[in-house]
Amino acid sequence: MTPQHHQTPAGNGALDVPALRRLMRGGSKSFFAASLLLPTRVRGPATALYAYCRLADDAIDEGEDPQAAMRDLQQRLDLIYAGRPGPADADRAVAAVVHHHALPRAVFDGLLDGFLWDAQGRRYDTLAEVQAYGARVAGTVGAAMALIMGTRCPRAVARACELGVAMQLTNIARDVGEDARNGRLYLPRRWLAEAGIDADAWLRQPVFDARLGTVVQRLLQAADTLYRRAEHGIAALPRDCRPAIRAARLVYAEIGTQLLREGGDSVSRRVVVSKHRKLALMARATGAMLLTPGRAGTTLPVLPAVRFLVDATAQLPGAGAASVAANAAWDAASVANRSPARPPERTLNERVHWVFDLFERQAALRLEARQRPAQSRLTT
Repeated sequence: MTPQHHQTPAGNGALDVPALRRLMRGGSKSFFAASLLLPTRVRGPATALYAYCRLADDAIDEGEDPQAAMRDLQQRLDLIYAGRPGPADADRAVAAVVHHHALPRAVFDGLLDGFLWDAQGRRYDTLAEVQAYGARVAGTVGAAMALIMGTRCPRAVARACELGVAMQLTNIARDVGEDARNGRLYLPRRWLAEAGIDADAWLRQPVFDARLGTVVQRLLQAADTLYRRAEHGIAALPRDCRPAIRAARLVYAEIGTQLLREGGDSVSRRVVVSKHRKLALMARATGAMLLTPGRAGTTLPVLPAVRFLVDATAQLPGAGAASVAANAAWDAASVANRSPARPPERTLNERVHWVFDLFERQAALRLEARQRPAQSRLTT
C-alpha cells in the first residue's frame, strides 16, 4: 500500500530537532550508532519516533501515578491522531510521522501498554510472556520503522517486529543485575525455578552463579533464533535502509556474544561493546546492500507475540489488496533473485565514510581532552 499522506498536523513553532537527537544519543548508544547509516528520509522520522518513546516511557515510569500518566498519554495520542498534537516537541514530531506514513494506532497503544506493565511490576513466568512484553516495548518500534522505510509487506513487518523482540531479549539478558537492583525481573520465572532458583528470594539478594548463567544463555539462544529470522526481513527492505538495520541487528547480537564470553554474568558487571567493535560491525553491515530476498523467509510463521501488530498493519485502509501485492512482489523478487527496492539517495560509501569520520573526530576530541590536563601540569 502506498503510504497515506494526511493533512500535516498543526504546528506550534519550530521543532527543537537537536533536542530530539540528544534524546536518542543519550538513550541507546547502539541504536544511535546504527541510525547514522540510515538515509536522510528515514533518519528524521526515526529520531522523532525514538524521542516519543523515550518521553512516554519516562512519563509512566517516573510519575507518581502511572495510571494517571497513562490516561494523559492516551489523551495526547488522541490529539496526535486527530492532527492536533499538543505543544511538546516529541508529540508534534511524531504526529507528522504518524500522518505521513499512516502508522496504525495499535503500534502506540501497544507501546504504552508495555510501559505500563513496567510501572505495574508485572511478572513473567514463561518465555511467551516475556516475548509479549518485548513485542510491546520493542516490536512496536520495529513495525513503525518498517512502515517508515516504506515496507508494508506483512511478512517483512513480522520480521521487523521479531527483530525488535530479539533486541529486547538481549537487553533483558544484559541488564539482569541492574533490573534486579531496581526490583524488576524479566527472566522467565519458570526457567529460574527449573534452574533451582527462587525468583523472589533471588530478587532480594541478586547474585550471579552458574545456575543463573544457564538461564541467561537460554534467553540469548531465543534471541539468536529471532535474529536469524530477521535476516529475511532485512533483505526485503529498500536497499538504502538495509545497512543501518543490519548494523543494529549485528551490534545487539554482539552484546549477547560478549555476555557469553564473560560467562553470562550481567549481575556484577554490565557488558559493553566497544566503539571499535561497533565500527567493525557497521562496516560489515554494509554488505546488506547486496542482500536479495530469500525464499526461506516466505514460509516462516509469525511469532505469536507480534501477531497483533502484523494484523493492525494489514487492516489499514486499502491494505488488503496492497498486502497481497506486496507479498507477491517479494516472492517474485525471490524467484528472480533481485530486489524491488529503489536506489539510495546518497551513495553507501558517503554514509559509511561519514560515520567513520564522526567517530574519528570524537576520538580525537577525547584524546585532546585527556592530554590537556597533562600539558597544563607540565607548564606550571
